[in-house]
Amino acid sequence: SPKSALKWAASIPHRHRNLEAAYRISLKSLARRYLELHDEIAELDLMIKAIVEELAPELVARNSIGHNGAAQLLLTAGDNPDRLKSEASFAALCGVTPVPASSGKTIRHRLNRGGDRAANSALHLIAIGRLRTDEKTRAYVARRVAEGHSKLEVIRI
Repeated sequence: SPKSALKWAASIPHRHRNLEAAYRISLKSLARRYLELHDEIAELDLMIKAIVEELAPELVARNSIGHNGAAQLLLTAGDNPDRLKSEASFAALCGVTPVPASSGKTIRHRLNRGGDRAANSALHLIAIGRLRTDEKTRAYVARRVAEGHSKLEVIRI
């Protein structure tokens, strides 16, 4: 009816004011939470840095290994390092051991999908960082590519 339409039209500005106030409150709350989380992350990063510097300063002194990556590798290794008897056992723990994925005359490998995915990610980031900054790593990649491997395969290796 025309009366209800007029009544509805008269209420629109009021609704917009309520909606705008709700948006402001929501955005203010989100901004406050963002700042709290940002500060909390900064504090935790400082704690992680202090712990890693104390436990394994030689690890973060190496090229392209940051405090968070080192912390993840230390967590993966755990407090029982005697179970890690070789590089191969650590690679298996991190899920970076090669798994045969050959078919026919093609011989190739893929990475193990098991293991600690966070450690796998940390190792990948370290490999990419070294690929960008370390001459030895670049030479290794060039040599393996010359042997017929793809760049992605070399990063996996």
